[in-house]
Amino acid sequence: MQPFFTTINQGQVQENIKIFSGSASRYLSANIAKSYGTQLGESAIQRFSDGEFQVSIEETVRGKDVVIIQSTFPPTDNLFELLLMVDAARRASAKRIVAMIPYFGFARQDRKDKPRVAIGAKMVANLLTASGVDRVITMDLHADQIQGFFEVPVDHLYASTLFLPYIKSMNLEDLVIVAPDTGGTKRANAYSKYLEVDMAICYKQRKYANQIENMTVIGDVKGKNVILIDDMVDTAGTLCKAADMMLEEGAKSVRAMCTHPVLSGPAYERIQESGISELIVTDSIPLSTEKSCDKIKVLSVADLFGGVLKSLMHNESISSLFVIS
Repeated sequence: MQPFFTTINQGQVQENIKIFSGSASRYLSANIAKSYGTQLGESAIQRFSDGEFQVSIEETVRGKDVVIIQSTFPPTDNLFELLLMVDAARRASAKRIVAMIPYFGFARQDRKDKPRVAIGAKMVANLLTASGVDRVITMDLHADQIQGFFEVPVDHLYASTLFLPYIKSMNLEDLVIVAPDTGGTKRANAYSKYLEVDMAICYKQRKYANQIENMTVIGDVKGKNVILIDDMVDTAGTLCKAADMMLEEGAKSVRAMCTHPVLSGPAYERIQESGISELIVTDSIPLSTEKSCDKIKVLSVADLFGGVLKSLMHNESISSLFVIS
């Protein structure tokens, strides 16, 4: 499956669109703007000694389509910076404001799983709408129903557009797609159907967040080349435990594909020491500059988002990107 991109009159679009970046995603935003055929707009952030900060857009956006790119991974300042930039664009008389959020933070808080807890994903959706966002573009939400939390259109893209061609390029025999937990069965099933290969599921039980009590595998992985599919990898505890279990069950090799490399705590060390031979992620979140792992390969989503933006600006269909979820 190849990404769908539209050939357009670049000069005409550049007159009507301005692309800006939050400070956390500038590494990716510059590449998205380049893929689109323009440069990032000028913005600035002023920080006060007490930690408060103020953002400003340093060029006119009156009557323009404004795109603001920012992934909302921790710290929460990244989310608040996005909200402030949206508010600044709205008060500067932008015609339309598009929030491009490659990684949508707080997505794991999509429901009340116990009494007296917040639904964080809904609250973030409300904040974005209240700040003045007219449209949201994001990728591989932790829960599909989050799209319904918004009162504005949401374009939900899938990293499968990048991952599936990569899987095919490996030419692996005896391939099996594995969901590292029951929550990822829908995604793994979509991959297995598209590739016409078998699927297996890891069933895990937890007492506390990020702490697995026990895990079992449902399905046959003996003599197979395993690819674990998930939307994100945080502490990598589930992923590494699943990979080691696959090898114990007789798998030939284990690889993993996770869209969002949160990689917090001991994640890098766990991956390096695990039986995973390769972890493929996207650049929706930057990798740590202080830690490294030679097993991690990054695929860029810049052309994917740049192509979607081209289609959006010309009111053209992007449904070809929703072939698989």
